[in-house]
Amino acid sequence: MSQNAAHPTGDPGRGDRPDDIGSAWNRPPRGSADPQERDSWVSGGVTFAGVLMLCSGVLSVLQGISAIARDDVFVRTGAYAYAIDLTGWGWIHLIIGVLLAVTGGGLLKGMAWARIAGICFAALSLVAQFLFLPYAVFWPITMIAIDLFVIWALLSRQEGAG
Repeated sequence: MSQNAAHPTGDPGRGDRPDDIGSAWNRPPRGSADPQERDSWVSGGVTFAGVLMLCSGVLSVLQGISAIARDDVFVRTGAYAYAIDLTGWGWIHLIIGVLLAVTGGGLLKGMAWARIAGICFAALSLVAQFLFLPYAVFWPITMIAIDLFVIWALLSRQEGAG
């Protein structure tokens, strides 16, 4: 074995060596020198997504209870293609809220089923909040943003991370 083969020269990751072809695909993302650093950041995002799901679920339950009680908080604005009674929307939000809270708790406990369930329930919550826009504008938009972050965080997690 030659001296060059035992101790290659060149900058690793730049493709200077013949055996380094395609190494750019194997490097960690820019801004993260350590793959474990990226994994811990993504795992932190998953933990934060679990906390957000738990809080979002509790708030959706409260939103549902308020709609079931026909609280004066919700006022329908104009004609609406998806006309469901306010009590119906209340039950929808109550059920989705319970599912979100249970799944958020599962994420915080590291349950394997919670990641896929979290993506599905956050997407369901996102659609329900979008359809609820005529009753309240700012709150559903806030909840949609939270649901989008939860979906992104759960989809970004690598299988071996965390």
